[in-house]
Amino acid sequence: METLHIRRGLVSDAPALTAFATRTFTEAFGADNRPEDLQAHLTASFNVARQTTELIDPNVATLLATMDQKLLAYAQIRHQSPPPCVTQEKPVELHRFYVDHRVHGQGVAQRLMAAAHAAAHAFQGRHLWLSVWERNLRAIAFYRKEGFADVGRKDFYVGKDCQSDRVLVAAVRPSRPDDASSRHP
Repeated sequence: METLHIRRGLVSDAPALTAFATRTFTEAFGADNRPEDLQAHLTASFNVARQTTELIDPNVATLLATMDQKLLAYAQIRHQSPPPCVTQEKPVELHRFYVDHRVHGQGVAQRLMAAAHAAAHAFQGRHLWLSVWERNLRAIAFYRKEGFADVGRKDFYVGKDCQSDRVLVAAVRPSRPDDASSRHP
């Protein structure tokens, strides 16, 4: 089996990241959203111009998990004002975290999460916060296993549809020298 590599995204990754993000978001949420709302969200959030802007933004770290040069997962960590329910010191947002369903259960998500913590630490963050759709029970269970605690809720729009997200927070974990993923952000 090839080795999993986690690295910062480059501008040249924008087209592949756009396609991957569009596919994984659609697979995760397409069946639960009206087609017009889903398309509006995809068009606004996952396009090459937006991905390029995010990839060059010094306040955003986009991490790509690849194996044999194939994109398997990505995470995006950014400085963003948290919702009022996040009261912890020095919060940094885990804005996106998507893993190809074909590699679920293979440790990719855990390695990517370790890299996300390392990126948050590099941003001088003490806490990592995220929002996750309240109906995404699989993701919520994963985040809880990773040490995140529920601190409240916030609205999230998919197109014109206002949905309720749970807001979760975890203390930023220190990187371990033996954690290979911590060497790649």
